[in-house]
Amino acid sequence: MKSNYHIFLVEDDLSFGSVMKSYLELNDYQVTWVDDGKYALDKFRNGKYHICLLDVMLPNVDGFTIGREIRSIDKEIPMVFLTAKALKEDILKGYNLGADDYITKPFDSEVLLCKISAIIKRQTTNPGADETTFAIGSYRFDSKLRTIQRDNLLQKLSPKEADLLKLLCQNQNELVPREMALRKIWGDDGYFTARSMDVFVTKLRKFLSEDPAIEIINIHGSGFLLEIKG
Repeated sequence: MKSNYHIFLVEDDLSFGSVMKSYLELNDYQVTWVDDGKYALDKFRNGKYHICLLDVMLPNVDGFTIGREIRSIDKEIPMVFLTAKALKEDILKGYNLGADDYITKPFDSEVLLCKISAIIKRQTTNPGADETTFAIGSYRFDSKLRTIQRDNLLQKLSPKEADLLKLLCQNQNELVPREMALRKIWGDDGYFTARSMDVFVTKLRKFLSEDPAIEIINIHGSGFLLEIKG
């Protein structure tokens, strides 16, 4: 039985699109697939979707143009751009259109599933949005006071350390895409900002290192995941 989550997929490569649609359906998503950009908007207007996966290089109408039109129709629906190119200009163009993520082909199908799940979860439930305290293994994290406490040991965090840890806690055991975290916390996803975030992640690992059940996993090229075992 398929879930109620409906994916709008625009991909002109018939072989890749067919495989991708089947894979997503095997993982319990409903999928509407369009293989030509000129039909995409009419199809989108006639359906109800939770996320759009848009190939950039399409015949007749490119993915960026489709994304711009979709955003004018629905300001909230998440969009992920798929492309064989990794040009900085294209990536920035996608994010400026309000993209939630940008994935370069070829990509790992399981990573794509994690990203889709995390984006839909944030969009539909916004978990922990109003929470200020979180249990992280044997630690207690207060995002308002910016403190981590374990037994009688109290660690004060910087504002960005606290914001990053809160974001990881809100998406516990779910992938937090690197670009999304950078834009949300730093307001920029440039190279030097990304290196800065890596430093903050290293600090958070150190702060939580006394509990072996806690791990902040770096999923290469995709983002981070706060995993709590047991």
